[in-house]
Amino acid sequence: MAFPRPALGVNEALVSVLRAVIDEEGVGLVVVGRPVALSGKETSSTEVADRLFAELREALAPLMVVQCDERLSTFQAQRSLSEAGVKARDQRSRIDSAAAVVILQNYLDGLHAD
Repeated sequence: MAFPRPALGVNEALVSVLRAVIDEEGVGLVVVGRPVALSGKETSSTEVADRLFAELREALAPLMVVQCDERLSTFQAQRSLSEAGVKARDQRSRIDSAAAVVILQNYLDGLHAD
């Protein structure tokens, strides 16, 4: 089961912070969200995410880094937080972490879809 961690900023320290988390938690795989429009078309955000994905694959090798469609993850995260009783104004600080949990859980669920 996926669980939330604080959201990481995309900055110069990202790779070193990720490596620390990977070592601390014994991570065996990194899942990177890939934002696309609801229609499935790529957007400017998709291009940014693809560049980050390529950078992380190279920087974290030989660790496996994969991409996962993140459509509707924010919506699902907001719904989950609301169902858990978190007020809308309090969701802002948690939404990225909650969406990351949704993305990871969707990836893990997809592994067992067969």
